[in-house]
Amino acid sequence: MSQPIVQVGAFADRPFRGNPAAVCVLAGPAEAGWMQAVAAEMNLAETAFLYPEGDGFRLRWFTPVFEVDLCGHATLASAHVLWETGALPPDAPAHFQTRSGRLTCRRAGDWIEMDFPADPPAPVEPPPDLLAALGAEARSVGRGRFDYLVEVESEAAVRELRPDFGRLAAIETRGVIVTARSSGEFDFVSRFFAPASGIDEDPVTGSAHCTLAHYWQNRLGKSEFQAFQASPRGGGVGVAIEGDRVFLRGRGMLVFEGRLAAPAP
Repeated sequence: MSQPIVQVGAFADRPFRGNPAAVCVLAGPAEAGWMQAVAAEMNLAETAFLYPEGDGFRLRWFTPVFEVDLCGHATLASAHVLWETGALPPDAPAHFQTRSGRLTCRRAGDWIEMDFPADPPAPVEPPPDLLAALGAEARSVGRGRFDYLVEVESEAAVRELRPDFGRLAAIETRGVIVTARSSGEFDFVSRFFAPASGIDEDPVTGSAHCTLAHYWQNRLGKSEFQAFQASPRGGGVGVAIEGDRVFLRGRGMLVFEGRLAAPAP
């Protein structure tokens, strides 16, 4: 029997924008090696695997090279699939048990709102080669649980970055967030580079905004933002921070449906 798999554009307002994630809804647990092989085959930033557990679903995320502890866009994509396929009623919240605790998604009109843990960055000295690999001058450098956060002087500086991914991959971190205050309609912009995780540049990174929210709350003195991740695909993210929780909003767009001829053993 084959295994259904779908691809969803997360944080997207139309097809072929935002961040694509593959989603496998399973009947039960699967071997980690099989999930990793599927993720490598899909070759997207993340592939999500979920199955019913308790009052919700167990959710795991894999890059092409390893399992990760937190992923925003593939969580949004998973919730979108559950509602679109009728696995959950349209007005029911999607509860996920994950390596980062319990995460919840709710529908808010055409948007999906995700309740995630905040990941405040602490100021640090940049590791050797970080700024040289980015080709950037930093206003500040911090680090959260997963990633380095580098603020640069302007939105133009963020958009014009051309990192040396070989040098960046040698730095011990999941990824590097580069950000600046927006000169346009958004509060701030960012890009996210993760060559050590198998993805040179992630199109729109929900989990990075768990760090960005706290950082820009301190810089701008407010707790709600409209953010834009300025990758070539690009995508907008609604962000709000309340205590130790961050609420992220985005849309999901179904891109294609298929079936794996090699289902979980």
